[in-house]
Amino acid sequence: MEKRHIGSLAVSPIGLGCMSMSHGYGPSDEPTSIQLLNEALDAGYDFLDTATMYGGGKNEELIAKAVKHRRSEYVLASKCALFKKDGKPTIDGRPETIRSQCESSLKRLETDVIDLYYLHRLDPKVPIEESVGALAELVKEGKIREIGLSEVSSDTLRRAHSIHPIAAVQSEYSLWTRLPELKMLDVCEKLGTTFVPFSPLGRQFLTGKAQEASLLTDGDIRTNNARPRFDADAFAKNSELLKPLEEVAKELNCSLAQLALAWVIHQPNRQGNKTLVPIPGTKHIEYMRENIGALNVTMTPDVVSHLSTLIHDDLVVGERYSEGQMKVMDSERDRD
Repeated sequence: MEKRHIGSLAVSPIGLGCMSMSHGYGPSDEPTSIQLLNEALDAGYDFLDTATMYGGGKNEELIAKAVKHRRSEYVLASKCALFKKDGKPTIDGRPETIRSQCESSLKRLETDVIDLYYLHRLDPKVPIEESVGALAELVKEGKIREIGLSEVSSDTLRRAHSIHPIAAVQSEYSLWTRLPELKMLDVCEKLGTTFVPFSPLGRQFLTGKAQEASLLTDGDIRTNNARPRFDADAFAKNSELLKPLEEVAKELNCSLAQLALAWVIHQPNRQGNKTLVPIPGTKHIEYMRENIGALNVTMTPDVVSHLSTLIHDDLVVGERYSEGQMKVMDSERDRD
């Protein structure tokens, strides 16, 4: 299988987002998740993405329980600085918090080193230089191998990179969320930073299997923070955008999910190279298998360009997050 590079790390072109197995999308099923993680490694996934935030550390514990005996078979990514305190999401990017959370993650993951460690969200009260400085110290100590940032602006990436090379930036990117195209993808290319798209399937919307918010279970992020595009009226209008995508999928003999993922995988940079590493998340074994099948979809530049015109931010009804979330998301500064 083709490998793509994140700093010194080599990974499969599609990674596995593990969040939904413990957090954000309703009830979890540990036995199924353990089976899924092992079958994912068997299927060719070798890049697993988790975080302190996911289930309050439960997701990291799940990965250890499921596949610690196969640690040499996968690149492991986790994140710090975003967690729940007194039941509310809290961002704390102070060096002492980053160090403490890293130590805790290493214990939960039952590993000696985390291959890629992200600052999950920028703490507006702490200069990015201080947070990255703490991460750089962890690299020196051999506790993490590479540094990543999540949902940051291109300006923040530049400042961070001046302190220590940033191997990856993880932010939302898909056919219906195109913010990184404004500035971030170009800056990543110039700095040698790999861009890792999360929610490349639009929180299931782009698979054609999603439901509007009122039909979803409590605790599903599409009923709260990520609700706007899943409100009944918005969802009905957005669903019309899927019809032309269905025609293309039929022509290419693939599913909607595979089409959306293939579009991301085949995005070229200015040099014509394909470097993105999307991390679709799922807690369903059949969807995990379906997603990696996107690597077998033949996607010409003309098809990539055509799909880009069929669905994009200007055609989508509703923001990707609630108003309050959008105001504090550092990545949104790239719209200025």
